[in-house]
Amino acid sequence: MDQAVERFEDQGRLVALVLRQQADLGPGVHFLTPDDLTQQLAYMDNPAGRVISPHMHNPSLRQVTQTGEVLFIRSGRLLVELFHQDKSPLAQVVLGPGDLVLLCGAPHGFKVLERCQMIEIKQGPYMGAQEKHYLFADQK
Repeated sequence: MDQAVERFEDQGRLVALVLRQQADLGPGVHFLTPDDLTQQLAYMDNPAGRVISPHMHNPSLRQVTQTGEVLFIRSGRLLVELFHQDKSPLAQVVLGPGDLVLLCGAPHGFKVLERCQMIEIKQGPYMGAQEKHYLFADQK
């Protein structure tokens, strides 16, 4: 796929979303995720001089059962492998500089194709080693 926004679904449910560096969705705020997703991703194109009034988010008790992740690629190339819940392959996508992926439900793995500097943002709090398990026993 060579689209600005790529959505990956498993049984009708969004499990990953790629926002390419070249994405230009037009002026305004464009939320790319459904309202009920535990992590929200928006593309924003704001004109110079726009003011976003100082604000804070109200406390709200939320139940989170999965760890969402966002990876932002600063440099290099990364292959993202997505899997169905039954461990069968779902999709592969190559990310390059400026690309971003939101992982929100699919089992996943990575292969570094070129030296890769990336930033990871995850849903907290961190639960230690118990936070994940590996799909294939021979790979860690």
